[in-house]
Amino acid sequence: MKQEYQDLLLQACGASSLRVGATIQTLWSGYGEIVRCHLEGCGRPSVVVKHVKFPDEVEHPGGWNTDRSHRRKVRSYQVETHWYQNYSTDGSCRIPACLASCSHGDEMLIVLEDLDAAGYDQRRTRVKDIEIRACLSWLAHFHALFLDVPLEGLWPVGTYWHLDTRPDELEAMDDPQLKAAAGDIDRILSGCRFKTIVHGDAKLANFCFSLSGEDVAAVDFQYVGGGCGMKDVVYFLGSCIEEKECEKRVPGLLDHYFAELKGSVKKDVDFDALEEEWREMFAFAWTDFYRFLLGWMPGHWKINRYSKRLAKDVLHKLKEKP
Repeated sequence: MKQEYQDLLLQACGASSLRVGATIQTLWSGYGEIVRCHLEGCGRPSVVVKHVKFPDEVEHPGGWNTDRSHRRKVRSYQVETHWYQNYSTDGSCRIPACLASCSHGDEMLIVLEDLDAAGYDQRRTRVKDIEIRACLSWLAHFHALFLDVPLEGLWPVGTYWHLDTRPDELEAMDDPQLKAAAGDIDRILSGCRFKTIVHGDAKLANFCFSLSGEDVAAVDFQYVGGGCGMKDVVYFLGSCIEEKECEKRVPGLLDHYFAELKGSVKKDVDFDALEEEWREMFAFAWTDFYRFLLGWMPGHWKINRYSKRLAKDVLHKLKEKP
């Protein structure tokens, strides 16, 4: 780590010295890394540093090495930095505090609270019902907190698979019916009366759990922006529930999400109308992500019978619309 970055970190935390620890993970397509830094002489034992460095040559796991892809990633890190600098949540939808940030040339640095030290030191690759519900509760509180909040410095439309940012993947699709309907699906989602700020990448891997699994915090806000809350919900559920379980478990989990959302909304909102609209958007949001997968990685495990059924239902609804 460059000395100027170390100095920034020491000053931000009031520490006397630091030691760069293990790499937590490398960033997608070789755009840097996330490391834990151990501190001395201050109240924090450690912090997490997200160090972005744009590569000279991009190696994308799916082969999508384009200027458009690079520009999207650069913008995503700018959005994430802005998010951490200018937005905050409360204990009901915990995120790490931003302690410092800077950018210079092809490098960006975000210094974040270490959620492990704050009690969210568990990661899950498989989850029980209590943990799924905890994440859905987090999403419900997050969506309630930012319901109708004006966007400033974020993606106009959140999520990394938004149609306008993925023309190459659309072109690569081998499903002519869904390809032709992609624009209508996007317009219906974007035309929702009730909008919030969505996390944009709310997969299981981006949630940090307490030991009991009852409390969670979320990280990775590169694609945070406006939209229908169902986009986060379907993406999360698709990241942790197997195909054969979806038909049986999704209805009850949706009920839990909306019960949490109703209890969290503090604004004067026609909640019955909101719930009706967002429940109708569930299949559209699921199909929107399915559309992206068909073009991006046709062999992905999430391309399954449940997704195909929802897409079929959506295409049928579109035919019935005047």
